[in-house]
Amino acid sequence: MVIIGLLLHYELSTYTDYQRLPLSLSHIIESNRKTNPTLFLIDLNMESSTIAPAVKESSHPKQKIIRNLAWQVAPNLFLSFKYAWAGVRYAFTTQRNFRIHTFIGILAVSLGAFLGIEAMEMAVITMTCAIVMVLELINTAIESVVDLTVKQSYHELAKIAKDCAAGAVLVSAIAALIVAAFILLPPLLQRIMLIM
Repeated sequence: MVIIGLLLHYELSTYTDYQRLPLSLSHIIESNRKTNPTLFLIDLNMESSTIAPAVKESSHPKQKIIRNLAWQVAPNLFLSFKYAWAGVRYAFTTQRNFRIHTFIGILAVSLGAFLGIEAMEMAVITMTCAIVMVLELINTAIESVVDLTVKQSYHELAKIAKDCAAGAVLVSAIAALIVAAFILLPPLLQRIMLIM
């Protein structure tokens, strides 16, 4: 299905009717359309492969039945940001480790601002904290997809996928601590020595 979707995305920029597609792709689409009644539509006036909600018959002549099991792409930039923020909000409210990484990141950036470190060092601290948080978001997504796939059963490959995703977060968090130690500890120790 993924290969069909990628081929369709490329081919639909050239063709407006799937009957005129190259024979092999047309055959794949036709056989797929016959085997699965769950169908989605694509508006051929759109420049990208934005998928419209599924309907049984097309009421609009410019819409053609393309494929099944597709997703609906956000129709505008505002909704894309809304969905992205919903993912961050979900991770923050449900994942303890994401909250911990967020607070430590805020603490590291605030400490860097308090110590007056250089802009390049502040950028390194900020990017390092962001990488840890991004990997935590990816870890949450992988865990959710694995849970969706295996449901309540145990599978060794599911355990490996979850453990590796968590391991990626752990490695990035250790690297972030090392970076913070190299950048923040020397000016912090200088401040402490001045006070004493």
